[in-house]
Amino acid sequence: MAKCTFLGLGVMGFPMAAHLVKAGHEVTVYNRTAEKARAWADANGGSFGATPREAAEGAEFVFACVGNDDDLRSVCLGDDGAFAGMESGSVFVDHTTVSAKVTAELYKAADGAQISFVDAPISGGQAGAENGALSIMCGGDEGAYARAEPVMDAYSKMCRRIGESGAGQMTKMCNQIAIAGLVQGLSEALHFAEKAGLDGRAVVEVISQGAAGSWQMANRYETMLDDEFEHGFAVDWMRKDLGICLDTADENGASLPVTALVDQFYKDVQKQGGGRWDTSSLIKRLRAMG
Repeated sequence: MAKCTFLGLGVMGFPMAAHLVKAGHEVTVYNRTAEKARAWADANGGSFGATPREAAEGAEFVFACVGNDDDLRSVCLGDDGAFAGMESGSVFVDHTTVSAKVTAELYKAADGAQISFVDAPISGGQAGAENGALSIMCGGDEGAYARAEPVMDAYSKMCRRIGESGAGQMTKMCNQIAIAGLVQGLSEALHFAEKAGLDGRAVVEVISQGAAGSWQMANRYETMLDDEFEHGFAVDWMRKDLGICLDTADENGASLPVTALVDQFYKDVQKQGGGRWDTSSLIKRLRAMG
């Protein structure tokens, strides 16, 4: 079993860190709000550090799941950052969805400190984190990934190295691009069913068994029909992710017309006050249009 540190105890990180304990690992946590770190330690029997550096001292593996590029830099770099407390040969695994730019920056900084850096964004949402059934897409050196993969198994159903550093983040962009159009399509289908006077549940029962079926349909159609969105992955975070996708597409020449359009639809949802609503709230935009 390994000595681990987990930085960031949001809706994803809190249960992920707990799964490490359940798998028998020794876990120290850090959270920007110390009360949350203390609550996690009380609930799971681990310990917590006052700074990322303190939490990371002596750890073989340091995992992070924070908010964005700047949040990740803040827990990695500087006198109080995790890199300053990590020992030569240890591995830093980043589960945050961030830009490939910051991944390249931190991979280089870690290499200079004789630390391995694996970018390992996740998919599966809060339910996946709570059930230990996340999909993890990784980039980084083969040796570092091989060491970290058995530890990540504590909260994953699928974990794969896609390529060199940055490949994990690029794969997560593919994931978000695919989801954006899918959720809009599902929203339009359910909205159309409502306008046609059909029983939405009966419609989904039939079409979900054919080519239209998807995780989003299976897990979100009922709450969408019931106009309930106080759960799941927030619109604000999705817009952050889609912004990364669109910026990267500008750099590599990819054409993302549907992604750009759905990003603007999510902007409309934010204007409705839905920044913290689940991403399936795209249907609320359609309903508001009449």
